[in-house]
Amino acid sequence: MVAAMAGLAVLTACGGSSWVHPNKPQDAFTEDYNRCEQDVLKDPKLQQGNRYLLLQATERCMMKRGWMLKSEQE
Repeated sequence: MVAAMAGLAVLTACGGSSWVHPNKPQDAFTEDYNRCEQDVLKDPKLQQGNRYLLLQATERCMMKRGWMLKSEQE
């Protein structure tokens, strides 16, 4: 879980992007992300260890919760 968060932090830092939510404070991100990651890890199809697929599924979960990945230029 920590490795995935670190990987996401690197991806968003390099790309100049961050997750934003229209109704939640930024500090709610970690809680929602951890819940999404836990839900994703319950899927047997995603338990094969492909980090890219895990990241994609976690990002989809975050978007379903209302989070959006915005570039710093927007």
